[in-house]
Amino acid sequence: MTTINTYLTFSGNCREAMTFYKECLGGQLTIQTIGESPMSDKLPQQMKDCILHAALTRGQMVLMASDMTPDNGLVKGNAISLVLQCSSEEEIRNSYKALAAGGNATHPLEHTFWGALFGGLTDKYGNHWLLNYEQTKQ
Repeated sequence: MTTINTYLTFSGNCREAMTFYKECLGGQLTIQTIGESPMSDKLPQQMKDCILHAALTRGQMVLMASDMTPDNGLVKGNAISLVLQCSSEEEIRNSYKALAAGGNATHPLEHTFWGALFGGLTDKYGNHWLLNYEQTKQ
């Protein structure tokens, strides 16, 4: 089966952000710095502590990230959102509260016409999240 995973790019605060996401979402976080990689000798000393690759995994969820910004720098936009499909009302409420801390709760959780509990936010790192819990009909 083909899947699409999310890859976030940061500018020096990847470890901080991914640790925050682990605290919010749970899972296992693996991090590799440039200094720990074969690229270490090819890049400047000040980049040794930058994150080459990080991955947060929990079940089917995979969130990847790096501090490796393009030559033109990092430009945050509003064209991409991370969609978190939750498995319970408790999970969506806890995740929403945790991810919104220090950010902006742009769309509070609400029951929708399509039968879901849904909301949106921008976290303290400027990333946009949509949270969805498909409720079963009683």
